[in-house]
Amino acid sequence: MHGIDWIILIGSMAFIVFYGVWKTRGQKNVQDFIKGNDSNWLTVGLSVMATQASAITFLSTPGQAFHDGMGFVQFYFGLPIAMVIICLVFIPIYHKLNVYTAYEYLESRFDLKTRTLTASLFLIQRGLSAGITIFAPSIILSAVLGWNLTYLNIIIGTLVIIYTVSGGTKAVNVTQKQQMAIIMLGMVTTFGILLYSLPENINFSNALEIAGASGKMDILDFSFDFDNRYTFWSGIIGGTFLALSYFGTDQSQVQRYLSGKSIRESQLGMIMNGFLKVPMQFFILLVGVLVFVFYQFNPSPLNFNPAAEKLVLESNYKEDYQKVNSDLSQLVETRIQNPSESISLNQKEKSLREEGKKIIEKAAAEQNLKVETNDKDYVFIHFILNYLPRGVIGLLLAMVLCAAMSSTSSELNALATTTTMDLYKRNQKSEKSDEHYISATKWFTLLWGILAIIFACVANLFDNLIQLVNIIGSIFYGNVLGIFLLAFFFKFIQSHSVFIAAILTQVIVIIGWKFDWMPYLWLNLFGCALVIMIAILIQTIWNKEDKNLEELEEIGN
Repeated sequence: MHGIDWIILIGSMAFIVFYGVWKTRGQKNVQDFIKGNDSNWLTVGLSVMATQASAITFLSTPGQAFHDGMGFVQFYFGLPIAMVIICLVFIPIYHKLNVYTAYEYLESRFDLKTRTLTASLFLIQRGLSAGITIFAPSIILSAVLGWNLTYLNIIIGTLVIIYTVSGGTKAVNVTQKQQMAIIMLGMVTTFGILLYSLPENINFSNALEIAGASGKMDILDFSFDFDNRYTFWSGIIGGTFLALSYFGTDQSQVQRYLSGKSIRESQLGMIMNGFLKVPMQFFILLVGVLVFVFYQFNPSPLNFNPAAEKLVLESNYKEDYQKVNSDLSQLVETRIQNPSESISLNQKEKSLREEGKKIIEKAAAEQNLKVETNDKDYVFIHFILNYLPRGVIGLLLAMVLCAAMSSTSSELNALATTTTMDLYKRNQKSEKSDEHYISATKWFTLLWGILAIIFACVANLFDNLIQLVNIIGSIFYGNVLGIFLLAFFFKFIQSHSVFIAAILTQVIVIIGWKFDWMPYLWLNLFGCALVIMIAILIQTIWNKEDKNLEELEEIGN
């Protein structure tokens, strides 16, 4: 990195932190601090998008497209459907009751223990995710740039804590507009540079043809194969339930649209998200596909994970790995000299990369070490650091860190709000002042921020970070969504039935995930349906017993 990159990177981070603190200084009203009640539809929409679009999205998604193509976009097909349902059902209920959190409604419908259980499920899964949103960019940047991983985790977490503690929900909302601007500027700039960097005789149409010949442009998969995670049906059905759970019951998102000035402003913001999210993800995946085409004509490592390459080059398998790496370099040279042969050489390149992974695995086994051979998360950052011009590198790194900060700030804000309103305030015997609850929220924000940093420092890199976040959500989301659907539409269900059903469902879903019964996207539908069925069954049995008791009492009388 050069001086201009450091200036852009540090300047962007400093501006966001100071702007968030300055814009929200002096808040003494708990409504403003926790709900941020003055947001228009554009602020709501951008805040919702920025909360979901973490650094994982911009680091992992292009790598996902590089290896597996555009099919991942099917994951988001259910989102617009979910947005319509949330606008028609969830938002009017939340605004009518004037709640601070989604779980507050559950006490009025059921009881305190159901509210506490659901809030606790949210705190567990979102607390884990907050650590991952810090950890994801940190481990990738540390591996590629050589920066200290622990220091990076602490720096990112501390920056977010500063303005989130200072300004609460309003600080999160006002900073996310600037963060989204930096993010989209970075992605559009990268797209333009990729097109400009392709060989002269390769235009955009040719690039798509090359990608298509390797299966990268296969968008729709209508199969019912459970071994395939991303299909049209898993996206439409499983994706709808995941989006309903995430946007309808996850406080990190609910808090974004509760900040709307009115029901209409909140609804317009969510509709905006529904219209723009799928095209945005399509565009990010398309950038990844262009990175794939770019590397057809430019040198690339056999494996993009620097730690994996370092391990194998220090092992007895060094020569084997270098031989395969040399074959890959020759293949790229052949493409550069004869672009017409690019399509025919794609399968050979894929075989060479798979062979390289196997050699790395052998080297790791020999040294009794664990290393991640799946390099999806490192593809895009390798391109950024090695092929983008000065200044743009700083912009793209700022984009990654802005995405991390926007998601983490929303998560910490939601975790603190839920802890304050659903656990702390609800169990206070006497009423406290607004200043007291603002102070409590700030302290809980700090606490959750520290816990997120600690989790980030001890986390391990999984198969693919964007999948990991969605897996964690899917384990809990279906159950939580089912609880809310029971509250909305099954008026005969009582609190004890829901509470027992929720506990049983969560245990069964965790067991199902552990033994890999089904792709994680389907866990949302499974968990939702299961808690509803168990609650209905328990309530039916309970009602029957009550009826029998009444009949016995009548006979006795």
